[in-house]
Amino acid sequence: MKRWLAALLAGVSVLAAAQVTPKEHVRGVEQTFLTFPEWFLVFSPAEYAAYVKKASPDNFPFFGHIRQFWESYGAVTRESRAMGHDLNPGYHLMVFVIGTSTTVEYALRSGYERLLGRLSQATTSAPTAEDRHAAKIAQDYVDFIRVLPWYEYDFGKQLKALWTEVPATGPDMLRKWERRFALTTELGIKALYGQLIKAGTKSIYETPLLVTAVVVQPAPKPDPKLPDMKVLQTLTDGAAVVTIPRYEAFMTYAQALAAQGVEFREIAGNQSIILVSLIGANEWRPKAGIDKELLEQPILTEPGRKRLVATAKVQQLGAALREWQGAGVQVEHVFDY
Repeated sequence: MKRWLAALLAGVSVLAAAQVTPKEHVRGVEQTFLTFPEWFLVFSPAEYAAYVKKASPDNFPFFGHIRQFWESYGAVTRESRAMGHDLNPGYHLMVFVIGTSTTVEYALRSGYERLLGRLSQATTSAPTAEDRHAAKIAQDYVDFIRVLPWYEYDFGKQLKALWTEVPATGPDMLRKWERRFALTTELGIKALYGQLIKAGTKSIYETPLLVTAVVVQPAPKPDPKLPDMKVLQTLTDGAAVVTIPRYEAFMTYAQALAAQGVEFREIAGNQSIILVSLIGANEWRPKAGIDKELLEQPILTEPGRKRLVATAKVQQLGAALREWQGAGVQVEHVFDY
């Protein structure tokens, strides 16, 4: 009798663990880790965009962000390898390329801003039209890369706007032309480099899907706030296979589904863990929802606040999102592989 019961329980366990996500929507679990350094290069420009709305860029902690990028890359790589995940050399190559190019960019910008930028800033008491235009571009760029790859951004259009829409004369001419030179150089280089990276990416990597398949239970209710959610299959146990937008929108959709009381069984074919980043005060500690803490980083331009990077169990993500929402915790991102 005991053997029969054990066999039955084992069979139920196997059935429960059987992957039902369509193969074309399956992504390796290692990618939840490797997407963090990639997304740090969204968080960093976002922090910069918020900073330059109220302060001069010459005091932005570029080198601190370089350190945080490589620190985070090392932390997530060590954790992924310790768990025995696939290496995924193609993804590592991509992260290394964008990390190295950002390191060079930030080092050059830091040196320039602390010398020429600071000198020109000392000659003016208010932001110039070029300062305001640069801040506008910084925010527009962040809004874009939350959805699409950075190399798809139209730097050339912004460069043209600088020279056709921003007055070239006016008060504080030294600062105006120094900013114009700096912004022209930055946009011009990024326009050319972006085209090179775009060509290389399309020749090496497949075009990524812009949706993530999730298995949820119960089947979600139609919601006008979730227009891009599509039901692929309804399962006999009341669960459903649905697709929701990938990248930034995944977090929004996941939170909305969790608010319905929906639980996740699979995300991109994964049933084990998923990486999340949370923002809170330095003294804040998570009370629930966390499987393992990997990394803490101070928000360098917001003293007293930190980023917590941790894993959560896929099948507990819905409950965790509800817990964090109720506690007023800011979910920065859910890394959907």
